[in-house]
Amino acid sequence: MKLRKISGIVIIFLFFIGNVSAQYDKEQFFFRGRQQLIDSKYAMAIETFNTLIKADTSLYEALFFRGIAKYNLGDFYGSQMDFSKAIELNPVFTQAYHYRAISYGQAGQYDKALLDLEQAILLRPNFSGLYYSRGINFLLQQQFQKAIEDFNKYIRYEPKEYYTYINRGTCFLLLKDTIRAIDDYNQAILLNPFDSDVYSRRARVYAMKKENEKALYDFNKSIQLDSTNTLSYFSRALLYYEDKKIPEALSDLNKVLEIDPDNSLTYYNRALIFSEKGDLNSALEDYNKVISFNPNNVLVYYNRAFVLSQLNRKHEAIDDLSKAIELYPDFANAYINRSYLKTQTGQLASAEKDYETAQQKIKDFRVKFADSLSIDNFADTSKQYNKLLALDADFSKKNFVQDLLTNRKVDITIKPLYRFAAGVPENKQPLNKQYFYPKLDEFTKQAGVLFAINLSNKESKLKTNDIIKFDSLVNDHIAQSNKENSTLYFDKAILQGQLQQYTSAMNYYTQAIEFDHLNPFLYFNRSAINSEMTDFVSSIDNSIQTIVLDNSGVGKAKTKQEIKILNYTDAISDLNKMIKLMPDFTYAYYNRGNMNCLSQQMPEAINDYTKAIELYPYFAEAYFNRGLVLIYLKDTEKGCIDISKSGELGIEDAYSIIKKFCKHDNN
Repeated sequence: MKLRKISGIVIIFLFFIGNVSAQYDKEQFFFRGRQQLIDSKYAMAIETFNTLIKADTSLYEALFFRGIAKYNLGDFYGSQMDFSKAIELNPVFTQAYHYRAISYGQAGQYDKALLDLEQAILLRPNFSGLYYSRGINFLLQQQFQKAIEDFNKYIRYEPKEYYTYINRGTCFLLLKDTIRAIDDYNQAILLNPFDSDVYSRRARVYAMKKENEKALYDFNKSIQLDSTNTLSYFSRALLYYEDKKIPEALSDLNKVLEIDPDNSLTYYNRALIFSEKGDLNSALEDYNKVISFNPNNVLVYYNRAFVLSQLNRKHEAIDDLSKAIELYPDFANAYINRSYLKTQTGQLASAEKDYETAQQKIKDFRVKFADSLSIDNFADTSKQYNKLLALDADFSKKNFVQDLLTNRKVDITIKPLYRFAAGVPENKQPLNKQYFYPKLDEFTKQAGVLFAINLSNKESKLKTNDIIKFDSLVNDHIAQSNKENSTLYFDKAILQGQLQQYTSAMNYYTQAIEFDHLNPFLYFNRSAINSEMTDFVSSIDNSIQTIVLDNSGVGKAKTKQEIKILNYTDAISDLNKMIKLMPDFTYAYYNRGNMNCLSQQMPEAINDYTKAIELYPYFAEAYFNRGLVLIYLKDTEKGCIDISKSGELGIEDAYSIIKKFCKHDNN
């Protein structure tokens, strides 16, 4: 059952006005930051409150507001840390306890959320919002009676907040009290007759009660109020199907997929209807879609096998039944059907073995049935598997068919290497967070005689014509020079690299090193161009390595040729030489971390990113990349903390990653 999401954190600005420092500049920053929160400019608000916190680490209000911004960007780990710091500075800060509890709840940490809410209620027992939040927490923990008691308290303070009746109605429904559930939904509709979701909820209760006419009226009303409400279309499709209105049911399922083309549950149900109608090719297409989203869904393989058998593709059907058995070894019906298909394809001995296995599974099932009411339906030969699935269907809660809704894979790209490049430097970091390394500044000035050189991981904004002009100028200086000059060769290598003349660039870096073999920066850039050359060559056949994470945070390497791992041995060797000559240069460890990551040497990559961060605590890209690697290795909580830190330091991509992999959807 979907629960109403908490619409957002209500920011009580006036509560803090008396606490803000009297200094004018601080007041201005607070005003600006709060306004950015009001305008939903959360990343900008984080930068503003960063400035305040840097100026005065005792400003618990600034930490609190930064936590608000992070929360609204979906960064619940980051918001928890900021609220915790605010509480350390002010142990009676009720709002920080309240919103940390909300963040804990969003992250599925209900016990911690409850402790915070109880502490907040002790501090401010008359603050009604605390009871609402605690009610939500109890609801998510399935402590429905306690949730109802808290919603009752909140309603005494706020009798006109319609969403409270929705959530209380949900509690009654889950306690199987449909009369009170409908009463609460009725009250919510009286208070707000324009909320599509309330009608959809009430309709589903009517459908449960087999009051189909009332349910259809409410679904129609819900869709009238919100023509993009996919749940209403989906639920109405089930209602139409039950009433034998197949064209109408298909029309509604088609509408769901028009709005949400990756909804695997809808493809699954539509496949069942196509199969029932005899449109086997369409059913097969839909089952293929579901498997692309959910490759471990046992029922999809089982039902697709039926369709393949009907299409006389019996060997493929056997493969699907084998996959179903692999996913669920006690699936007696899968053995029986595989036995039947093997008999038809002449595999008689194997068919007999499958049949005997099935009989043993059935026998074991009957023993379980006699001893317990906890029956494993996949060993129940009387069970049918062609029933349309509702969102709350019992079998969607089973482990072997978990995650029926969308589960797309997302390609995640780590932040790129740093290298010296021609062009004017761009540094958006505030002065107090910039990387200070005198030897780097000295080298950049020395090397940038004919054109500006900067260390960056961004594409140069120099136009190709300008690069060619600089390249010609360097050629003239090399021709006129009376002695070998490593700086000129280095400059020439940079320009050749930016023109993607990788072999030429490598040769010039090598010549520069021959004349100045103790210069660590020469090895650094030769390593970078070597890595870029490796990536470029590999990109020709689309086999560049990326990290792929699915929505559960499970990672794997993905290439066109899955087993191919790029070879960065020479590039890493140059970085090792540089680190030996200059062991405190943060970007060397960062670059080596990237190469280790793309070489599938994940523990080594983590160590390198960690060293880079130790040398430069504001290294946003290092936090970001280390976070991705940790999530890839299923250490999600630590990974999300790193991604949160990178967002705090200015990486905007961080929040899209957080929303995909760090948010527990409890609603």
